[in-house]
Amino acid sequence: MAGPSSPERPDQQTAGGHAAAEATLGTVGVSKRTAGVVESRLASRLWWDADADDYHHEHGDFLGVSDFVWCPEGLRESEAGLLGEVRGADVLEVGCGSAPCARWLAAQGARPVGLDISAGMLRHAAEGAERSGIDVPLVQASADALPFADDSFDIACSAFGGVPFVADSGAVMREVARVLRPGGRWVFAVTHPMRWMFSDDPGPGGLTVVQSYFDRTPYVEVDGNGRATYVEHHRTLGDYVGQLAAAGLRLVELVEPEWPEGHTQVWGQWSPLRGRLFPGTSIFRCVLG
Repeated sequence: MAGPSSPERPDQQTAGGHAAAEATLGTVGVSKRTAGVVESRLASRLWWDADADDYHHEHGDFLGVSDFVWCPEGLRESEAGLLGEVRGADVLEVGCGSAPCARWLAAQGARPVGLDISAGMLRHAAEGAERSGIDVPLVQASADALPFADDSFDIACSAFGGVPFVADSGAVMREVARVLRPGGRWVFAVTHPMRWMFSDDPGPGGLTVVQSYFDRTPYVEVDGNGRATYVEHHRTLGDYVGQLAAAGLRLVELVEPEWPEGHTQVWGQWSPLRGRLFPGTSIFRCVLG
């Protein structure tokens, strides 16, 4: 995945794989409450700044320096072609993280821009440019407030970046529609909404429903003063479809990648056991107008 991504964080329970970031931010537990626009933005910036080094130490090899991996199932844009022709296109990557996807796009002849809310992630993006020799413009901003003029891009994409972490994902859809040119394409990958019902356990314990699919209360981790240190928002499939339609985006295809034969890597809640039984990723292919 390109950057900040829910495959690396739990939706329902605190994981032990983020001890350094949790210690840095003073995380003490989970609070069952809402989180607004400002709080969600601040929590995402603080979390991914704190976790950026550990995230790339653990997942850098899987993501690559200049590669476009859509999801933990290992689906690559080079094989799937979900974006269509990219050569000569102006492309915005939303939630680019260390920007391997943007660098891959540049190598294919596109003109990409990588956007992320986290300075820590963008530092890794700059380091990736040095290692690969492929430099792309980088912008620090939130996915729900894009700092670009109308009709700036032919394509927008996001591989687990941005969309689940904002308080109003409908605002992301509206902003993407605003900066796309007529007929522009928007393709984004998120954790499959049905996963919200299960704990983030890659083993047998993660096969039992523990909460309602329709419970849209976000997952919020807090410090000792009740300040959010990590926020992730849940939307149903119907929520996403409605938000796309309201923004003037037409859903062309909903891709649910199957777990590939021989793929044994576990990433957070993603595992061969669960992947054989139900989807872990939803990829929305959309067109403006």
